[in-house]
Amino acid sequence: MTTKEVWNQYSEDVKRFIISKVKENTVADDILQDTFIKIHTKLHTLKDSQKLKSWVFTIARNSTLDFFKTSKINYEVFDLGEEDDIEKEYHTEKDCLYGILQKLPKKYRTPLFLSDIKGMKQSDVAKQLNQNLPTTKSQIQRARKLIAQGFIDCCGFVMNEQGHLVGEIQEKENCKVCN
Repeated sequence: MTTKEVWNQYSEDVKRFIISKVKENTVADDILQDTFIKIHTKLHTLKDSQKLKSWVFTIARNSTLDFFKTSKINYEVFDLGEEDDIEKEYHTEKDCLYGILQKLPKKYRTPLFLSDIKGMKQSDVAKQLNQNLPTTKSQIQRARKLIAQGFIDCCGFVMNEQGHLVGEIQEKENCKVCN
C-alpha cells in the first residue's frame, strides 16, 4: 500500500480523531501532516496490512501526544482517548507496557514514573523519595531495562545493534504479558 492510498482511506477519520483531542483545526492540520510524514517514512516497516488502521491511529495518537508535550499552551484537559477510539480488538504496545509496568517492583516503578512520566528531574525524584541521587539513577535505569526485557519476553522483540528494541507486537493470544 502507498502513502497516497493510506491518505485516501484514513485522512478524514484521523483528522476527526485529532480534532476531538486538540479542538483547533489549524493545530489538527499540523498534527495530521506530522502523522502522515511519519506514516510515509515508516510504511515499509509495517509487516501486517491487517493492522494498518490501528497502526495509523497509534501514530496519530503519538503525534498528538508529542504536540502536547512540546506545546507551550496549557491544556487543562488532555485526553488521548480510550482504546475504543481505535478499536478494542487490536493488541497494542500500550497493552503490553501496562502489563509490564504492573509487574515492576514498586522500588523501580515509582522513580521511573516520577522521572519519565511526570517529567521530574532525577535529582528532584531522589529528594522526594529521600534517597541519594546515584540510587535513584540506578533504579530508573533498572526499570527501563526491565521494561525492555518485558517486551523481549512478552512479544519476542530483540535489541538491534544500536540498542533499540525492534519487533512487532504479537497477537494478544500469543502475548505472555497480556494473555
